[in-house]
Amino acid sequence: MSIKTPTSNKITKQGKEEAEKEIRDNRQVVDYNTIEYPIEVIVDKFLEGQDDDINELFIPDYQREMIWDEKRQSKLIESILLGLPISYIYVADVPEELTDDNSLNEDLARWEIIDGTQRIRTLARFMHDKLVLQDLEKLKKLEGFKFSDLPLARQRRFKRTSIRIVQLTENTNEETRRDLFERINTGSVQLNAMEKRRGIRRGPFLNLIDELAKNQEFLELCAFSTTSIKSKDPQEYVLRFFAFLDNYDDEYKDFNAQKLTEFLDNYLEGMNKTDNEIIENRKNEFYRMINFVQNYFPNGFRQQTKTTTKPITRIKFESLSVGIALALRQQPNLQPQPKSLQLLESKEFKEYTKGDGSSSKKKVIKRIKYVRDQLLG
Repeated sequence: MSIKTPTSNKITKQGKEEAEKEIRDNRQVVDYNTIEYPIEVIVDKFLEGQDDDINELFIPDYQREMIWDEKRQSKLIESILLGLPISYIYVADVPEELTDDNSLNEDLARWEIIDGTQRIRTLARFMHDKLVLQDLEKLKKLEGFKFSDLPLARQRRFKRTSIRIVQLTENTNEETRRDLFERINTGSVQLNAMEKRRGIRRGPFLNLIDELAKNQEFLELCAFSTTSIKSKDPQEYVLRFFAFLDNYDDEYKDFNAQKLTEFLDNYLEGMNKTDNEIIENRKNEFYRMINFVQNYFPNGFRQQTKTTTKPITRIKFESLSVGIALALRQQPNLQPQPKSLQLLESKEFKEYTKGDGSSSKKKVIKRIKYVRDQLLG
């Protein structure tokens, strides 16, 4: 039995010309350089200034948390010690300005990690004795070793090992960076947490999240890109709003920054079992928060860089949206003073919301409470 396949005589000259035009119209010009850095330098660029969120090599919001287990991390270290080639790390030169601490508005010239966060985090953990090697395939004698257990000569050779980096220049926009991240990881990385929830945690509350995530006012207030919408970022933001709002009174007793995905999953699973009246109440509360932002915050949940407009970080979104909702619970007809609306630019708010998300319960409460209290006066 023969299988029919497309034949060349069905493809006309005009069809070829149109196909070529489509390629040219959609082809993105990506300006990049290929460089090499020793592991020691890469780790320094990643860690130095991390606490102040000014480290040269940083992890963007759309990237995942640390998902490699210690076995996989150990395998990477073993590969490097064996002299095996390591995949390129992809970064992008992102024009970003300092704010209140820099009157000259100098470009920070930071590198956004597009692909390689798990590897870089692993290298940093190993070099700071936070990783104990285990389940090695070749170097069995190194089982149980930390970095400091290696002979000094081997430590130095490890730190001098170079890794190639593909650096996209500052002319590459955010849409291209996210698209590249998605394509690099297609077929090799698990679905993200929100995509998994849609597959295994269907229910009435997730249906509400899907509905609210498509709300045009919300999408515009956050300035989500096409790529971020495709990656279900709006659903992730809505879920975080509800989870942090509903757990505030309990002071986040079930919250663990290292298990944020589990915290959100458990909340969603519980809310999928709740009754329709509570779900309708949450829906109304979301819209009240959105209307308040539209009325009093001209920039919404957006932040502007030299080249793009994008959503504020998840931490800032959680802090602002939940703080507003809590204030409205106390004063439904709240009309804040003009001074309180400057809270996003305040030193305190920037201090409470800096970093890549590794927050204690105390910090989560502090930043949300700050927003609520500022609005209530």
